[in-house]
Amino acid sequence: MAIEAKLDLVLVAEKSDPPVCRIMDYGKLTYEQKKNIKAQKKHVITQKLKEVKFHINIDKHDYDYKLKHGFEFLEKGAKVKVTLVFRGREMAHKEIGFELMERIINDLSKHGTAEERPKLLGRNISVTFSPLGKK
Repeated sequence: MAIEAKLDLVLVAEKSDPPVCRIMDYGKLTYEQKKNIKAQKKHVITQKLKEVKFHINIDKHDYDYKLKHGFEFLEKGAKVKVTLVFRGREMAHKEIGFELMERIINDLSKHGTAEERPKLLGRNISVTFSPLGKK
C-alpha cells in the first residue's frame, strides 16, 4: 500500500509577478504550527491565587498553622486571599472579626503586602495579599 502525503501550495510572495509559491507537506506545516503555539504557552506565567479561611473563634495553634500556610504561599510567589467566615450569631460581633483581620495583616506583613483594607462582603471579611519582591 502506498502512503499518500497531502501536499499544499503556500504562497511565498503573493505580490510578485508571477506569484511565487512553494509545495509543502500540509501535515508537517500544521504540526509545526501546533508545536510553536505549545512552545509559546510554556513561557506564559499565570498568577496563582491561594485562599486561607479563618473563623472568629480560632485557637492559637490553628491560627499559627493557617498563617504558616499563608507564609509558604507568599514565599512561592502566589497571591493569598485571607477570608474570615462568620457563622450564625457571629455576625453580631463584626468588630471582633475586624480585629482578627488586623492581627492577620500585621503578621503577614513580613512576607506580603495587603492590596486593600479588609472588606465585609456578606458573611465574609476578605483581604488579598501580594508577595513582596524578591530580595
